[in-house]
Amino acid sequence: TALAAWLYALVAGWQAPVIRGAAGFSFYLVARFFFRRTRVLNILAAAAIVFLVFDPEQLFEASFQLSFLSVAAIGALAAPFLEATSTPLARGLSGLGQTDRDLHLEPRVAQFRIELRLLAETVSLATRIPFAWCLHGLGLPLRAIFFAFELAVISATVQIGLALPLIVYFHRLSFSGVSANMLIVPLLSGVVPAGFAAIFTGWSAAAWLARLLLDWSRAVAEWHAGLEAGWRIPAPPTWVSLAFVAALLALALCATGGRRKARAGALAAVLALFAVVVVHPFAPRLVPNSLELTAVDVGQAESLLVVTPAGKTVLVDGGGFPSSGRRKPRMDIGEDVVSPYLWTRSIRRLDVVVSTHAHTDHIGGLGAVLENFRPQELWTSAVAGGPDWLALRARAEALGIRVVVRGAGERFSLGGAEFEVLAPAADGVPRPEPHNNDSLVLSVRYGAHSFLLTGDA
Repeated sequence: TALAAWLYALVAGWQAPVIRGAAGFSFYLVARFFFRRTRVLNILAAAAIVFLVFDPEQLFEASFQLSFLSVAAIGALAAPFLEATSTPLARGLSGLGQTDRDLHLEPRVAQFRIELRLLAETVSLATRIPFAWCLHGLGLPLRAIFFAFELAVISATVQIGLALPLIVYFHRLSFSGVSANMLIVPLLSGVVPAGFAAIFTGWSAAAWLARLLLDWSRAVAEWHAGLEAGWRIPAPPTWVSLAFVAALLALALCATGGRRKARAGALAAVLALFAVVVVHPFAPRLVPNSLELTAVDVGQAESLLVVTPAGKTVLVDGGGFPSSGRRKPRMDIGEDVVSPYLWTRSIRRLDVVVSTHAHTDHIGGLGAVLENFRPQELWTSAVAGGPDWLALRARAEALGIRVVVRGAGERFSLGGAEFEVLAPAADGVPRPEPHNNDSLVLSVRYGAHSFLLTGDA
């Protein structure tokens, strides 16, 4: 099995996460060979020490952090809970017909086995089905139930244990992952042996089976991902993060040797702080009674955040990559740069998004911004046109965002700041292609200070 694990790491491209998994499993087998207790946290610590000695920079990689913390959550939280609930009963299903084994098991497991045999005997007498068949008929579904229960507990524990890094790095947290894992883990467990069989034998049926299981796994993952696609969470305040980590550590310490009241208190604290992290009941970090203009670093393009004295938020352009004949980059400036900055400010909704003109280095990131922050209005000019602008407008209309055409000469107040539109004219004709001098030009004034926002004019 160890050789198969390392062979899989080789076939999978010898990448660090897979090597860490194979190494941890090898430590586990070495411990079993010497009849040592296979404590997950000790194995995790040994693997982490070995890898950090050879490559200490992994400590700062999200991949290493998520792998380490997920296994730590399983070892420190899920394993003690399962050991106190279902794991002994699941082990007790082995050799159900061997009554002499009951004497060597803890009382609740022995009682569980006796009751199952009594139930099987009752069914056998009532149906005249052989006793051994009835016993196996009870054991198989119970094994499946225990397996599903363990998967659900482990998945939920990992989600809670990884809540902070997932929110900080990706501003996402998946609750549907619990049910997704219960389906995907068994499917992927069949992919590896089927894939090896296809590689070493060239048997097309094995390759077809591996592909089928992969397709099913992907379909399950995509369906679950669609349930939570638009839900994002800003990073919590530092004090909430520290309190949540402290509660997790307290629960881990109480899980093995603490009193029942201590465990209950620590669990209540973890769940309460987890709810606070997910709900994020914190107001945006804005300075009241002042006019703010922040330039978000999106490279050579533009994305400006205007915050009015009354707290209204206006985002002018969303950055993007300049147009070129090459294939579009996989990075989305709106998703990967602008949105994370706004979430660090605890901003979950924008009041207005402004598209000065439809060049991709200004409009490219706005699609993700509209999806993530659902502004009330999208401002543009009368001359806006081109395929990129039409796609953005259609996206806004699909999201229920009102498209407002602004023209030169308009003056209005928004959140205590005075806005004036300087260009272009309100009676312009949409152009088939965008031009820099067609940019929507705005003047924003509060008190003695004013900003001139020109787009690319």
